[in-house]
Amino acid sequence: MNTHPEQDALAADAADPGRRAEFLIPPAPAGAPYPETAYFAGNSLGLQPRDAAAAVQAELAEWSGQAVEAWFAAERPWVTYPALLREDMAALVGARPEETVVMNALTVNLHLLMATFYRPEGERVRIVIEDTAFPSDSYAVAGQAAWHGLDPARAVVRLPAADIPAYLAAEGGTVALVLLGGINYLTGELLDIPGITAAAHEAGAVAGWDLAHAAGNVPLSLHDWNADFAVWCTYKYLNGGPGAPGACFVHSRHLSGGADPALPRLTGWWGTDERVRFEMRPDRDHVPAADAWQVSTPPILGLAALRAALAVHAKAGMAELAARSRRLTGYLESLLAPMSGGPIELITPSDPARRGAQLSVRVAAGDAAGLAGRLHARHGVLADVRNPDVIRFAPVPLYSTYHDCWRAAQALAAELV
Repeated sequence: MNTHPEQDALAADAADPGRRAEFLIPPAPAGAPYPETAYFAGNSLGLQPRDAAAAVQAELAEWSGQAVEAWFAAERPWVTYPALLREDMAALVGARPEETVVMNALTVNLHLLMATFYRPEGERVRIVIEDTAFPSDSYAVAGQAAWHGLDPARAVVRLPAADIPAYLAAEGGTVALVLLGGINYLTGELLDIPGITAAAHEAGAVAGWDLAHAAGNVPLSLHDWNADFAVWCTYKYLNGGPGAPGACFVHSRHLSGGADPALPRLTGWWGTDERVRFEMRPDRDHVPAADAWQVSTPPILGLAALRAALAVHAKAGMAELAARSRRLTGYLESLLAPMSGGPIELITPSDPARRGAQLSVRVAAGDAAGLAGRLHARHGVLADVRNPDVIRFAPVPLYSTYHDCWRAAQALAAELV
């Protein structure tokens, strides 16, 4: 049983409060011991910022009042709306503004970027991914291999992350693309992004990253780390809302000469220079920015909610968030550790430098979904399940509390010990 006093958790919250007041916290189910949910599913869907509804309502008012004229005459003209998010998004991932663009959804962006950067030729045809890659990434790379007339079973190489540098050293001449998750979705392990990027380049391969579980979670320096490209969603740690637009990074070395016209791209009208976009020219005008990979008209209502969320991140800054994340995740780990090796096993690295705001728990008895259901219904503790036996707890530094962590440990002990 968790023997840490509840009062200690409340005192820690008073000393280290985070920014919970800027978010809407779901109520707990009827009968739970506390009125608010202890929410640990922000690695699946982040909570709603309080300012998001007003941001969306403002654009709905533009729509009702100006209709099509709002593209140019709104207080924030829709035609340039994505640019309002550029600097805040770039700062979160350690990129230059021109290297970053908000658009589409994660796997759509992944396909668009792979259309440019996965160019199999001769013996260099393989795509290296993690053996526990998120399924959508697995499907996307298999689809790209097949699109090029290759057998995905041969072209896609699945390896444990720890084995990838050695594989690149031995077989690098056959590798066209290394595509990995910055943080493994299942275990919460933070990979060595700069080290693996350098190993990929040494082997002559392109280094691409899926940062769905890393963006807004851990400090990133994509430009300095020399990644070729990256994609991420914005509805997890960035709190952009369900189905919020995704984002992309393309390193500036690929942007010279107007997004390097020699690079192949799947193009659309929003990827042309905005200064001449509405002249309806048959030929596209290149732009020296990640904007060149845009295809379609941006979803203004989704961007509005995301803009409100990014404003909260900008006020906090990744340094503040990362520091609180270490304290909060470390506290949760200290509460769960006495149960590890018994009814549960902590499978996230214990080294704070090798993880973000997630602790994955393997349930010895299996049936993680059943246990998670009881945690929520009986205790008001909501976490994310990966069947058959893993529950993922994400103590998000923006809005999670030490008392939430205490409640989670109490609830686990009550159900398992």
